[in-house]
Amino acid sequence: MLTRSSRIPGFYKRSFDERLRIVAEWAGLTKEEVELLKNTGNLDRKIADAMIENVIGGMTYPFAIATNFRINGRDYLVPMVIEESSVVAAASNAAKMLREGDGIIAKAGPQYMIGQIHLVKVDAPRYKAMKIIEKKEELLEHANQQDPVLVKLGGGARDIEVRVVDTRMGPVIIVHLIVDVLDAMGANAVNTMAEALAPLLEKITGGEARLRIISNNAVYRIVRAWARTHPRNVGGEDVAKKIVEASILAEADPYRAVTHNKGIMNGIIAVALATAQDHRAIEAGAHAYASRNGVYKPLSTWEIDEEGYLTGTLEIPLQIGIVGGAVKVHPIARIALKILGVKTAKELAEVMAAVGLAQNLAALRALVTEGIQKGHMKLHAKNLAIMAGATGELIDIIAEHMVKEGRIRFDYAKELVEKYKNKHERKI
Repeated sequence: MLTRSSRIPGFYKRSFDERLRIVAEWAGLTKEEVELLKNTGNLDRKIADAMIENVIGGMTYPFAIATNFRINGRDYLVPMVIEESSVVAAASNAAKMLREGDGIIAKAGPQYMIGQIHLVKVDAPRYKAMKIIEKKEELLEHANQQDPVLVKLGGGARDIEVRVVDTRMGPVIIVHLIVDVLDAMGANAVNTMAEALAPLLEKITGGEARLRIISNNAVYRIVRAWARTHPRNVGGEDVAKKIVEASILAEADPYRAVTHNKGIMNGIIAVALATAQDHRAIEAGAHAYASRNGVYKPLSTWEIDEEGYLTGTLEIPLQIGIVGGAVKVHPIARIALKILGVKTAKELAEVMAAVGLAQNLAALRALVTEGIQKGHMKLHAKNLAIMAGATGELIDIIAEHMVKEGRIRFDYAKELVEKYKNKHERKI
């Protein structure tokens, strides 16, 4: 028996169809499976091929709209892309609970990102750190020369910070270049500036620049969201108090805090996917911020105010953009931004934070009342019905039957599909 090899020289140079043929032979894909892969959906094949390497197809996730959102006094329809059942419905439901007055208030700060240059093999590192500070204006000017368009629009390098950190290989100088990236996520602009500064910093310190790249610990790009609602909107005073208790438990228990924050990210990442953001950077930055004091903590807090209202607050770094990268390349991302009607990255960040806070409320409310599984399982029942071969109206009929019986399982779904199909055939 011949062993297969994944070593395929020049795979990236081959055409889309040739790559797909090779993979189909490797995996024994059927004609139907090949046709499914070949369909890149609403993304043109040429665009898909240009976005990443070795493309052989496309994969579509549902694109949905969360309703009822009022943020900073303005109503929004919010595009969300996600595979998890009940997230969009939960966000819409919670947004309705938080519509009073101006709705959810959200404010984003400056759009500053950090570019890092790590310098090793530096003698007298603390003295050399001071020499870097001495040359700050010259370094900032050189950084800004790398992106005159950003500077012309009002952005650019703003400051330089220097740290000396002890490591296993001895002291290392870490230079932070603080850049106002305006409406971009900022990675390209910041990385270019960091790489341009590296030779100058080597000359100043006599060391060697190792890493020259953006930091996704976006501590200068914080967004805050807060909201207030009457207890009747969430099911009464008892439910409101239990939501606060759930928040307190997340503050005390990192294991709970991780899941608490995952609920927040359900909403934020769904909007990020719809608008073609770097969701890996968002996740990394958010979880780093949750751990900034040495213990993993929740990103949101729920309390009862002096008038008995339920109040929620959220603080999170969001490194997002509305210009450049996949945001402008992917046609559906452009449509998502058009639906949102946002004009700046700050506004998009405020919407995303507001969605995260609403999603968090929905999750906590479900947890302290009917439990998280009830809503999930209703939608899961539909998925199982489809997997079992149900189509059209039969999907809802079988899903409702499984929920009513409390038997939400694939084998039972298949049994019901056969039962209903046989009944239909006998009528014919």
